[in-house]
Amino acid sequence: MFSLRRPSASSLASLLAEARSLPESYSGPLGTKDGRQALPSLRGYAIDHTRTQIGRGHAAFAAAKTAFRNWQHFDLGWVRVANPQVKIEPGALVAVQAHSLRLWSINISRILYVIDEPNRFGFGYGTTPLHIERGEERFLLEYDAPSEAVHYDLLAISQPAHWMAFLAYPYTRSQQKRFALESHQKMRRAVLTFHRPIDSSSFSS
Repeated sequence: MFSLRRPSASSLASLLAEARSLPESYSGPLGTKDGRQALPSLRGYAIDHTRTQIGRGHAAFAAAKTAFRNWQHFDLGWVRVANPQVKIEPGALVAVQAHSLRLWSINISRILYVIDEPNRFGFGYGTTPLHIERGEERFLLEYDAPSEAVHYDLLAISQPAHWMAFLAYPYTRSQQKRFALESHQKMRRAVLTFHRPIDSSSFSS
């Protein structure tokens, strides 16, 4: 899972092949599909919820959906989807590659559900045993027709699964928060051509 060298294409293929037969690494659904307000009592899990307005107008919503399908919300330099050809569909395996503290890692999750409605688009995935964390994450775009506002809503429920994640828990938590912040910034840039100026106070967590 961790390496001093960037994972090769062959090692990535082997991990994905192994993950196909693996279940989720936690017991039972964690409720991300219905949003934070509907979450069950989750002892031992950290809950991170970040929502920002990333643009305005239907064209911005369409641009944001295209960015999602191309995994641009993960394209942060130190993090990326290592199999970007994967489609957003239930059952698909997503391999997230990270590079931090001179270590490379591949973390594999399975898409559990897809939300594809006229004014909402997104998906949620759950971790497999080939992931340093245990839990679910939901990535959601919402278009409010009356105001034309486009929001990006990111909800993550996690706990350490790998011993290194336990030992470096304060650091891994800071990296999770860094990912959320940078992912929202990336999505704002992805729709920059289409959105009108918005108040920075719209950021909430």
